[in-house]
Amino acid sequence: MNRLLAFLSSIILLSLACSTTSATPAPPQDLGVPSGSVLFQDDFSQPITGWDRFTAPEGIMDYDKGGYRLLVNAQNINFWSTPHKDFADVRMEVDSGKLGGPDENRIGLICRYSGSDYYFFMITSDGFYGIGIFAGGKAQLFGQSEMKADVSIKTGMAVNHLRADCVGDTLSFYINGFPVATAQDATLKSGDIGLLAGTFSQLGVDVVFDNFVVLKP
Repeated sequence: MNRLLAFLSSIILLSLACSTTSATPAPPQDLGVPSGSVLFQDDFSQPITGWDRFTAPEGIMDYDKGGYRLLVNAQNINFWSTPHKDFADVRMEVDSGKLGGPDENRIGLICRYSGSDYYFFMITSDGFYGIGIFAGGKAQLFGQSEMKADVSIKTGMAVNHLRADCVGDTLSFYINGFPVATAQDATLKSGDIGLLAGTFSQLGVDVVFDNFVVLKP
């Protein structure tokens, strides 16, 4: 299967995070914060920390048993959720695990979400990864022509620890402590952070996230 074609042709994106616009946007919340500071963290033990709560035939986004669950019950679609923050430079980390559904899925992190555009860092439960940007209604992978396999990804139902750094115009992706990809892009300057899950041709992708932390690089 050509994962680039599958990704670019099937990425019908559903944004369920709220966004607001203003004539004079507020500055990012991390300006002037020392390196190493915790900007935001969540173990999802309390359903009051600002993430989207949504249930429909197409799927679920909600707190669930001490984690945050994304269930995608439609073909060729991404769900993502954010806590409604605004940061410029971040180091994000999270534990992610598949609860059910196909191994051919999308699981990941996003940064600098502006209400439409964002950077993404994704793995699949059958061992592939990709980083890139969604902007102007189109997705583009960075530094690769299609999603690539990597042995650092734990497949199937195993838990993976994901880390994504968005620092200036440098984007870096780590999987279970191993660096897998770095790219340069200056399109997006700041925005929200969040979690993503999606389907290809098979529906029923069911993913849980835990121990989400955002640090100032």
